[in-house]
Amino acid sequence: MPKNSKLRSSLEDASGLKIGTVLILLAGRFRGKRVVLVARDPKGALIVSGPYKLNGVPLRRVDPAYVIATSTKIDLGKIDTSSVGANFFARAKTDRKKGEAAFFNKDGAKAELPAEKKAAQQKVDDQILKAVSKNADMAKYLAATFTLRDHDTPHTMKF
Repeated sequence: MPKNSKLRSSLEDASGLKIGTVLILLAGRFRGKRVVLVARDPKGALIVSGPYKLNGVPLRRVDPAYVIATSTKIDLGKIDTSSVGANFFARAKTDRKKGEAAFFNKDGAKAELPAEKKAAQQKVDDQILKAVSKNADMAKYLAATFTLRDHDTPHTMKF
């Protein structure tokens, strides 16, 4: 991703893309899910969270091209994202040799998520859930999946 990527106009409207904005993911494993913007990566990516307890979306780094910004905002105040650093999303190095035997090895156990990532997810989600608890319908809104039907016209919708 290029450094300081330019946001498209729907993300740069008069209100601006601020921390706490609800976004809709357009691609990937969590497409159609509503997420909350938690921070901006120095390279231009967006750091979002579901929160995991509501819709199963963990802390993720997302390219701005793959989201739709909604007009819904959640007042998060000063959210603490200090634990989500530069190499938070880096993959762990493995010593395993790559080869045919390793590829077809079926008894390999799934790697467990590190404790510091679980703690960071819990810390961010607690802050989001505290803000969401002020509005009873907001939790249902975040948990619902966004879909389009046959006669929906997305170019006329206001998000």
